[in-house]
Amino acid sequence: MAGKEPVIITDKEEMRKWTRTMRSKNHTIGFVPTMGYLHDGHLSLVQEAQKHTDLIVVSIYVNPGQFSPNEDLSTYPSDFQGDIQKLKSVANGVDVVFHPKNLYDYGNSEMGLIRSAENEGLKVVSCVEDKGMGHETWVRVENLEKGLCGKSRPVFFRGVATIVTKLFNIVEPDVAVFGKKDYQQWRIIQRMVRDLDFGIKVIGSDIVREHDGLAMSSRNVKLSPADRQKVLLLLSVSLSTMKEHELWQTLAYSESRCFVY
Repeated sequence: MAGKEPVIITDKEEMRKWTRTMRSKNHTIGFVPTMGYLHDGHLSLVQEAQKHTDLIVVSIYVNPGQFSPNEDLSTYPSDFQGDIQKLKSVANGVDVVFHPKNLYDYGNSEMGLIRSAENEGLKVVSCVEDKGMGHETWVRVENLEKGLCGKSRPVFFRGVATIVTKLFNIVEPDVAVFGKKDYQQWRIIQRMVRDLDFGIKVIGSDIVREHDGLAMSSRNVKLSPADRQKVLLLLSVSLSTMKEHELWQTLAYSESRCFVY
């Protein structure tokens, strides 16, 4: 059953103005950053944010800065209208959906990036390519980004830390909620917020699983039945290994997308 209709904001100055207006009325702002194609795991982040603040902002933005040129930026799953309906299904809903077209466009139309589905078939480029966005400023959490997912995706955490910094500066939330499924990412954001003195509380929310035990992920839709069985086998082996060595805290690494798909 459809619930509260969120305000959809696409302009970053309008987003910042909304937050500051709400804060002037003594409201607190919770923020859930996403790349869309939402599932129940995302909705659980919204529910967690509702426990801590008066108003909720969800961003839907596929960040080109965390994709290497050979990764799946152009085929990342998307269903914006479906996402809105899912957000409306959450009790008490969300107040704003921030859905910018391109947060790396600084006024030069030749550098604008819109995903191919929204840009009449033009080639989608990662802004880490030489002829990409012309974006030069990056945020790095130097030690925590090393190893684990960072080994196989060397630009990923740089891109995540940078876009989260940009979103924090635009949305200006009091609280931000991230899923513990992406455990290394969550810890990197926590350290970044501490080191750069953001006045934001970062909360980690527990993993939500599908009926067969697989952690929910937008990319699960891309798994074939055979690939899904391989992932579940990896999960089973990981659980047994972690239990044997009492390393429960690191289990989330084995389910992060850099290992699974």
